[in-house]
Amino acid sequence: MITIYIHGFGGSGNGVKATLFREYYNKIQEQFLAPSLSYVPDLAINTLEEFIERYNGRVNLIGSSLGGYYALYLANKYNLKAALINPSIYPYETLTKVLGYAPNFYDESKFQWNTKHILMLKKFEVSQPKEKNFFLLLQKGDEILDYKEALNKLPQAQLFIQERGNHSFENIQEHFKSIQEFFNSNS
Repeated sequence: MITIYIHGFGGSGNGVKATLFREYYNKIQEQFLAPSLSYVPDLAINTLEEFIERYNGRVNLIGSSLGGYYALYLANKYNLKAALINPSIYPYETLTKVLGYAPNFYDESKFQWNTKHILMLKKFEVSQPKEKNFFLLLQKGDEILDYKEALNKLPQAQLFIQERGNHSFENIQEHFKSIQEFFNSNS
């Protein structure tokens, strides 16, 4: 079994959360992968599907923000478990605010984000998620996304919700053990 971390918009496999998860999985000696994905939605999903198929579906997913949206789609498609950290539920709406040149947080470069990318995102929307496969980790202080959208989309998912916090999800490392317990459970 391998756990794949899916970063958010403008992120990378070397971001803060990806690095913390990588250290945790190295410590518990379990396989982990945090690829730096293309900002083009079709290419990002294609890359992730190749990994999932390469590991014969023996995969757990962790997705943050836009990565949560991708994880929702992939977990539903392949019947996988996924931990969604402050997930973007409607990125085709929220990311219209950044049309034009968007930041790459790894090296502070910019990439062009356009309406074709927004249309690509719509293709990956899940209308009926298999809620037992999901663990939602939400902080109400998320300044970018409304946590209630995730609650409404996945009302029967396993849930951790916290007052305050922020979009990056403060102190995520405190939840690594509960994420791993969710992955190891038979639910």
